Amino acid sequence: MAALAVVFALAVNRFLPALSPAVIAVVSGAALANVAGIGDRLKPGLAFVSKRVLRVAVALLGLQIALPQVLALGWQTLAVVMVATGVTFAVTPRIGRRLGLTPGASLLVATGVSICGAAAIAAMHESTDLSDDDDAAGALGVIVLYGTAAIAAIPLLAALIGLSPAQLAVWTGAAVHEVAQVAAIGAASGVLATAVTVKLGRVLLLAPMVALFSGRTRGTSSRPPVVPLFVVAFLAMVALRSTGQVPAAVTDLVPQVTGVLMAAALFGLGTGIDLRKLVKGGRILLLGGIATAVIAAVSLAGAAFLV
Repeated sequence: MAALAVVFALAVNRFLPALSPAVIAVVSGAALANVAGIGDRLKPGLAFVSKRVLRVAVALLGLQIALPQVLALGWQTLAVVMVATGVTFAVTPRIGRRLGLTPGASLLVATGVSICGAAAIAAMHESTDLSDDDDAAGALGVIVLYGTAAIAAIPLLAALIGLSPAQLAVWTGAAVHEVAQVAAIGAASGVLATAVTVKLGRVLLLAPMVALFSGRTRGTSSRPPVVPLFVVAFLAMVALRSTGQVPAAVTDLVPQVTGVLMAAALFGLGTGIDLRKLVKGGRILLLGGIATAVIAAVSLAGAAFLV
């Protein structure tokens, strides 16, 4: 079932490249579960892909990041990324509390908006016990809604403001949620390579954020490691890629493999979503809009003054 969902997600992605296969898969899983239902015979396999396969996908995500390329962006660009990500991650849970959202929902929105969209939400959801599947569904809805809107809004606003191509690349990579959405803007604007590299600099922050909150929120009875093993594997893959010894054939293939595994994992996660609860969760979309505005404003200011 998960394999069929991945094939469908990849097919839709060919026509709608701004939507990653992972996001399409989670929507498909939720639709299937709420319209037709998921039989008990399928649940063990779907639980496997939503947990075990997810961990492999997050670990392999590290093979897409080469530290020398990220560092070559310069301290100004790295400062924009760090400040925009840090401010958004810090203020979003506080705003979520004011809106009456659960800590888990606020944490997932903060993670998805500030770091790397669906992959970050899934990794944080798997690593902590604060959130449930409905929280994850709401946070993913934020990524789809505001990330898709950014594909049209970012280039238009950049033209109105008069940003240079270098400034547009940094703003796109530092503010837009999904790698696929960043790539869509970058390809259309002629700044693809720089925008995606800036975005991967944000993805690198996934490991410390997940490790920090996993250590703080897991129950003491199960006594898990402070840093989940798949996060350690992610960092190991980053280190391996950064040596420059990984063959080009492997690095070219890794994004496709990671996309397939992440789509399978998020399809499994999507089958646990109750859409009736999600429809009532308008406050999480409001929080997502505020968080998106925060990261967009901070990164725009940084790009305009430092780049």
